[in-house]
Amino acid sequence: MYRMGRKLGLLMLAGLLVVLTACSGNNSTPAANGNGDSKGKTTTLKFFHRWPNEPRNSYFNYIKEEFEKQNPGVKIEMESVLNDNYKEKIKVLVSSGDIPDVFSSWSDSFAESLVSSGRVEDLTSMYDSDPDWAKTLVQNQLKSFTFDDKIYGVPFTMDGKVFFYNKKIFNELGLEKPKTWDEFIALLDKLKSSGYDTPIIEGLQDSWAVGHYLGTMNQRMLSPEVLATDYAVGTGQFTDPGYLQVLKYWQKLSSYMGPNATSVNHEATRNMFIAGEVPIHYLQFAELGYLKDKPDLEFDYFNFPQFSEGKGNAEGLTGAPEGFMISKETANKELAEKFVKFIVSPENAAKFQQDVGSMTTVIGAATKENSPPGTLEAIEVIQKAAETTPWLDNAMDASVADAFMRGGQAIAADIETPENVLKEVQTAAAKLQAVKK
Repeated sequence: MYRMGRKLGLLMLAGLLVVLTACSGNNSTPAANGNGDSKGKTTTLKFFHRWPNEPRNSYFNYIKEEFEKQNPGVKIEMESVLNDNYKEKIKVLVSSGDIPDVFSSWSDSFAESLVSSGRVEDLTSMYDSDPDWAKTLVQNQLKSFTFDDKIYGVPFTMDGKVFFYNKKIFNELGLEKPKTWDEFIALLDKLKSSGYDTPIIEGLQDSWAVGHYLGTMNQRMLSPEVLATDYAVGTGQFTDPGYLQVLKYWQKLSSYMGPNATSVNHEATRNMFIAGEVPIHYLQFAELGYLKDKPDLEFDYFNFPQFSEGKGNAEGLTGAPEGFMISKETANKELAEKFVKFIVSPENAAKFQQDVGSMTTVIGAATKENSPPGTLEAIEVIQKAAETTPWLDNAMDASVADAFMRGGQAIAADIETPENVLKEVQTAAAKLQAVKK
């Protein structure tokens, strides 16, 4: 019995070893050349992005499938969630150390907050070792991913935010593009008196949409020196009277957006503009693709008007690139770099332009044939902008940005005053100072 039991035990152990050996073949170390095709083993690369909606979802599904096809033995494990959920989840993943190999990121302070974790790869050598690839990118977009003279990301999309308007309506009423805040308000009054009860629209259910307004208005109103101090973590006080004036102007502007603006999202209001129901909408150039198949919509755009008392650059443009970062803890750095370069290649950037309709940082990817009307002009606007201002929630700590954005929603809903909202902003900034001390 002893011998039979011993033999049976040995047989079971041998069987277990066979199973374990078979399982281990599914999670191999990468091949020496970074392609993951050595000895038939599979190398898995985790990719996390924020575009589960169409048409970008289909584009990234194509990227995944095509990269796997061109690199036998490589599996792209892709996950995506939308906007605010993405912001929260990527921060948790980075802080916990469970960081994806490749992931999308906003630029400026959002990217910097991830870099400060020490878990994001410095990609400077990636640029230096491949100058032919590096020069295919619009160079002024790199600075938004550069911290302490090191480049931590690869910008892919670039953008700007302007007021799109219905040309047919403007022509019928003899209206012109406003250059100042007073001219803008007068224009809205004229539209309202002409039968457009909602002359301008925005989906204020989305807090980020409020942030896009307030970020631009802060830039127009405050001096660059004041913004630099207040937006920096640990030094912000937000006591300059210009901030209160901005919130009062926002109260005025949001009153033209109708009584239901805070109960609808940006996508819904964009569709209202496309349908010709409202004359003006604050849109990103990245949204040009949504307008390309609307032959009845004649549109043009103008930058955010200047304030007479403003101290900021009236020719500045709100907008920032988005791109990709690589985990410092990845076991597949070479493959991760190859995957990012594959996305940000002239061929795939041109496909992105064709399929999605949004501008990329890849020089020459946008052509008259593959782009929505207005794209080439928009690229020129971005490249010639006197300065660019990042989105509010990328420009400052999330807690302070949230106080601005949630407060802006409350002002638009007429349930809070500009004075009280500014106090909440100041309180959020003070808490950051206390933590830093």
